[in-house]
Amino acid sequence: MCASEISLQRDQVDKQQQSKDSVYFRDGMRRIDFVLSYIDDKDGEKKQDRRKEFEANLEKAGLELETEDKSESEDGRTYFLKIHVPWEVLATYADVLKIKVPFKTNDITDKKDVPMSWLCMPYRLPEHVMQPEPDYFTATFDKSKIDFFLIEDKETFFPPSTRNRIVYYILSRCPYSKEDKDKKGIKRLLNNGTYAAAFPLHDSRYWTRSRDANCESERYALYKYWARFSRFYKEQPLNLIRKYYGEKIGIYFAWLGFYTEMLTYAAVVGLLCFIYGVASFDENVWSKEICNETIGGQIVMCPLCDKKCGYWMLSTTCSSSWQSYLFDNTATVFFAIFMGIWVTLFLEFWKRRQAQLEYEWDLVDMEEEQQQLQLRPEYETKCTHLRLNRVTQEMEPYLPLTSKCARSILSGATVLFWISLIIASIIGVIAYRLAVFAAFASIMKDSPTNKLDVVGSLITPQLATSVTASCINFVIIMILNFLYERVAIKITDMEVPKTHVEYENKLTVKMFLFQFVNYYSSCFYVAFFKGKFVGYPGDYAYMFGKWRNEECEPGGCLIELTTQLVIVMVGKQVWGNIQEALVPWLCNWWVSRSARNHPESLYSRWEQDHDLQSFSQLGLLIKLFVYIIYVFIQFGFITLFVASFPLAPLLALMNNILEVRVDAWKFTTQFRRPVAAKVHNIGAWNEILNMIAVFSVVTNAFIVSFTSDMIPRLVYKYAYHLGNESTMEGYINNSLSVFNISKFQPKNRPDDGENPDWYRDYRYPPGHEKRYTHTMQFWHILAAKLAFIIIMEHVVFVVKFFVAWLIPDVPSDVKARIKRERYLIQEYLHNYELEKLKIQLKGQCHFEFVLHKALNEE
Repeated sequence: MCASEISLQRDQVDKQQQSKDSVYFRDGMRRIDFVLSYIDDKDGEKKQDRRKEFEANLEKAGLELETEDKSESEDGRTYFLKIHVPWEVLATYADVLKIKVPFKTNDITDKKDVPMSWLCMPYRLPEHVMQPEPDYFTATFDKSKIDFFLIEDKETFFPPSTRNRIVYYILSRCPYSKEDKDKKGIKRLLNNGTYAAAFPLHDSRYWTRSRDANCESERYALYKYWARFSRFYKEQPLNLIRKYYGEKIGIYFAWLGFYTEMLTYAAVVGLLCFIYGVASFDENVWSKEICNETIGGQIVMCPLCDKKCGYWMLSTTCSSSWQSYLFDNTATVFFAIFMGIWVTLFLEFWKRRQAQLEYEWDLVDMEEEQQQLQLRPEYETKCTHLRLNRVTQEMEPYLPLTSKCARSILSGATVLFWISLIIASIIGVIAYRLAVFAAFASIMKDSPTNKLDVVGSLITPQLATSVTASCINFVIIMILNFLYERVAIKITDMEVPKTHVEYENKLTVKMFLFQFVNYYSSCFYVAFFKGKFVGYPGDYAYMFGKWRNEECEPGGCLIELTTQLVIVMVGKQVWGNIQEALVPWLCNWWVSRSARNHPESLYSRWEQDHDLQSFSQLGLLIKLFVYIIYVFIQFGFITLFVASFPLAPLLALMNNILEVRVDAWKFTTQFRRPVAAKVHNIGAWNEILNMIAVFSVVTNAFIVSFTSDMIPRLVYKYAYHLGNESTMEGYINNSLSVFNISKFQPKNRPDDGENPDWYRDYRYPPGHEKRYTHTMQFWHILAAKLAFIIIMEHVVFVVKFFVAWLIPDVPSDVKARIKRERYLIQEYLHNYELEKLKIQLKGQCHFEFVLHKALNEE
């Protein structure tokens, strides 16, 4: 056997004796808090110099480093730099970052007895999972008062999430150039390729516990109790999520879980409204008249387009009329009012839940003033002007007012340009619908599809136009989303926000404004514009003087709005889950395919995490933005347009039950561990929720009034009914107007036709002195619609404000705990300082006594 083979065998034996699936340095004592990876290029002298200077400065900052040579890596090319932060550095930066740590065990007992709590037992998780740590009173860490806090073991006092947050704080501010001190931060080194990746380590493999007894294996616990779909009916271990991933991700899952829980009530009521529509089918008199061959079968309707479209019988809309009744009935009004109240209850109860989390997660006193100390590294680098901070009385960088105004104006103009681009694309899609409808009508008039037994009657010009236009609209939405996401980040970077909170709030507003217009514009068009500006036969309205304005589907605009919501919601949900779950899994499978054949001891913990999906150079912030915006867009759909589709909350509920577990699975199994981030609450999203809540009352009132047929039916039933009893008989004839087809203009006249001709409107018939002008019934209906909007808005808003006033934002027990904690901090600090003073005075007296005795002896 040759010497090289013997040496190789020895190396393999050594590796197997000490498993590399560990979160500790080679000495087995110092924990790996962060990992940097890089590939040593042949022509990378500049990169080598940057790394050398950067790592030297890290060591000066007190961090301890250990490098894994490329020969030890799976690909033979990648170096791994392991970083450990010792106690002294942890204590220093914990003081700087105002991190809260325990000083006394919580002595307030939770005496809440939930009635019939045994019913919730199947949904509960084990106590050690729900409460991974004892409940403590906490205070801001002070390095000069070490013995004031409950420190049992300095190595485990700060959890890994806090340790990696401190390391990242140092990495993001460490310079890497001797010549230019403004060149600093790991982000820039990642951007210029000096380092390939930077990430904290997962503490174990997700499917099994770590072999190291000192390792917590919290990732395994999260996967076992949270990230598997079989646990979809279980509560979320929010405290463990927060401990492992940090407060930012914890708040996201807390909000998503609470939103999903509240959706249950809306889904049940929506389902009951739908069941009411099914059960009251026989009361649908107007649909019976449409389907009746002696009524609807004798009414010939006006063509839906010029020249190519022929006359059509009203009875052909029989099926769509029945379908529309399922969502356009008396229960629709009740559900619209209910959702206006539901969204208020949701917001108020979320405030209480958020206040509880703020206390439990030590976020109560984390105000904006504290975060001013944590300036963004990019702000410190780009702002060369200095001024005195009135709070800290120290010189700090600032952005001059002229520069700030110019950047804000340019940013606002860019956002308006992109929103205008969306509106232009929607107008283009509308023009497409108008232009191709007649073409499809001409093509399908003698189409072979009409002879198909099952689907022939369903393949109509309206369907073909709607499907192709929806596909084009979907492609445009995806393209604009892809481009604008990057533009929004660029212009937010250009504004140079001062703090991370300010950066996130600015980016949130930009992203949501764009997504709001991008996703909802087509629904607003169908709900409030389509079919509203058509004109009447002989005097149709045209877009750009060329294309005749689009009319509603034969079943009405409400059923089309319902169809639009179903397609958008279900399509986005299915596509989003496939994209967010399947793509990362395939990428990870491909990257780690060769390493799966190696024993666990040879596949190091840092290599395993390196092969996972990263959060990209934009980091955790953008990844969470994608998830949050997706859920908030869904929230908008189920509140803004819910009057047209009561089953929307049920679809959202089913999606969110899946979404919680899919997101948990992605974070736990497919992505590297993110850097922990601390946030006070969901930030600007709170204001967006309030805005949507108020706006939803208005949109639903307008949908019931102008998109639904509810108000015209009620006006007919109680003011224009036939006979002495208030019935709906004769409503169809009453809601139609007559037109003399001999008055058709040549450009409107079909190629062949029948006689007479009807159209949907309230206008005087031919021969009347006010022919083709609106009847008095039209103005009565319009007045009733406006009155309904005013009454519904006032009723819902009064109830909203009353509920908001009635429910306090902070629970009384949380207030008591906060007061108790503040009192104890003052009391314990006072006693602590008093004891120190007594010790000092005692020592001083002893020294004076010894000195006096010595002098007397002399």
